[in-house]
Amino acid sequence: MAKKAESSIENRVYLFESLASSYVAAASEALGSKDSAERERARRVLAELAFVSCVVADTEDLTPEQVRERVLSAPPADAGPGKRGSRRKRDK
Repeated sequence: MAKKAESSIENRVYLFESLASSYVAAASEALGSKDSAERERARRVLAELAFVSCVVADTEDLTPEQVRERVLSAPPADAGPGKRGSRRKRDK
């Protein structure tokens, strides 16, 4: 079990690094903008990429359709404190 957890963490890091580097290259102006709202939107995209990376890495036993459904059914990040965490604890 520990080996699978290590593999999942490595996959999370690899996926996020790949997705984030592409996004940062494309959105460098937004990330460095003087407009705080634009910077915040760009940061939220990075957070969503991190979330998607985790879901994809942690669901290697699911079909692509099931992974897509899992990502799309996730509550929004601004749904309030504990919304994502509470579902995660229940799944364990």
